[in-house]
Amino acid sequence: MTLDRDAFFIDGGWRAPATTDTLRVVSPHSEEVVATVPEGSPADVDAAVAAARRAFDEGPWPRMSPEERIEVLQVFSGLYAARLAEMADLITIEMGAPTSFSNLAQSPAPWMQIEAFLGIARSFPWEERRPGVLGPEVVVRREPIGVVAAIPPWNVPQFTTVSKVVPALLAGNTVVVKPAPETPLDTYLMAELLLEAGVPAGVVNIVAAGREVGEHLVAHPGVDKVAFTGSTAAGRRIAAVCGEQLKRVSLELGGKSAAIVLDDADLAATVEGLKFIGLMNSGQACVAQTRVLASRASYDAVVDALAEAVAGMKVGDPMDPATEIGPMVAQRQQERVEKYIALGQEEGARLVVGGNGMPDGLDRGWYVRPTVFADVDNRMRIAQEEIFGPVLSVIAYDDVDDAVRIANESDYGLAGTVWTADPEAGLDVARRVRAGTYGVNTYTMDFAAPFGGFKASGIGREFGPEGLGEYTELKSVYTDAPAM
Repeated sequence: MTLDRDAFFIDGGWRAPATTDTLRVVSPHSEEVVATVPEGSPADVDAAVAAARRAFDEGPWPRMSPEERIEVLQVFSGLYAARLAEMADLITIEMGAPTSFSNLAQSPAPWMQIEAFLGIARSFPWEERRPGVLGPEVVVRREPIGVVAAIPPWNVPQFTTVSKVVPALLAGNTVVVKPAPETPLDTYLMAELLLEAGVPAGVVNIVAAGREVGEHLVAHPGVDKVAFTGSTAAGRRIAAVCGEQLKRVSLELGGKSAAIVLDDADLAATVEGLKFIGLMNSGQACVAQTRVLASRASYDAVVDALAEAVAGMKVGDPMDPATEIGPMVAQRQQERVEKYIALGQEEGARLVVGGNGMPDGLDRGWYVRPTVFADVDNRMRIAQEEIFGPVLSVIAYDDVDDAVRIANESDYGLAGTVWTADPEAGLDVARRVRAGTYGVNTYTMDFAAPFGGFKASGIGREFGPEGLGEYTELKSVYTDAPAM
């Protein structure tokens, strides 16, 4: 079976690209080309935006009732559920996520999002009537924004695509998706499912392309809102362009989250949790909690237990169900992580596990040895900058107040956890840490609750009613009818 593609999904069908440029999808494990797809040009983006614009301005989708849109997307959900294993395999092939993670989060979690948004949409206040102060009644409506540019990253491509496309569609918008050049394959499968579900022509359009073409999409006058997940640097540029045009924007950006280990925590359970929340998706996760904060009294025990656990993780072929750490998505990412590992040693941190060089038993692929640093000062670059790889830094604190201070001493504010035998003490810590999502003895994303960050971690929220509301405009209608 070939994974090659020769067209874009535009205006309800497969459209030939405007140029002969192609993107090579390269396996991070074998370093071999596994597929080629067209590379989008500005002309392809123009065609996709024009199709979305027509579908919004003239087509049936924004004029359907919410119930009618829910019905179509419920069909899409059923089709998606039947292809979860295929979707997970595609993502492992194109970006190297361990299949254990892909079958947990790369495809089931997007489907869970779809179902959650469908449930939220059924009870969402699309139109409500309020008693007026100056008149008898006000009708408050939530209406679609228009054409949405959805720009997901390569690390969890379907997860972040669905988090934008589904609420945008439920609200009555039309969408142009620009997948990352490393991970276009999963969006082709999604396009097939949308087409089979009966989503009208032009409502969803997909053009894979690089950064320059992505900027053309962001700045396009036919786009009314941009929804982006990616680096904080790219988010700043997108926000600047959208600000110039007064274009709606939501940004889910980077993180450098802290896990606070209190002295009464169950160390074995804590370390097992830290392995996942710190190194999920081979460390390529914005919510990865790569700063581990341990008290001076428990510091050596935490370092030793964490080092033993990380040293025992299986690194290798992402298609092997036993693999816990797969390759980095690209050679440039491998080189980036290795530079930070070298930098940590130069800064004076103590290398406990890992370090540079290929993991044992591997002679190809863009792999990095999972690494733990001790004796890290929170001012070090490895503690302040997002590495996006399997590198953990253990930082000592004096007391709980000091731990909270260190956790907050960051430009980011996306996620965090506290580990303790006292849930109420944990909740008190959670209230004090400046982060958009937080866990007590666990970390997850509940699709009924808003997800997003403080500070440089972003603008706006995804998931929950708040995430659906990000794709609506509020309209107040003043009437002289008697209040109901």
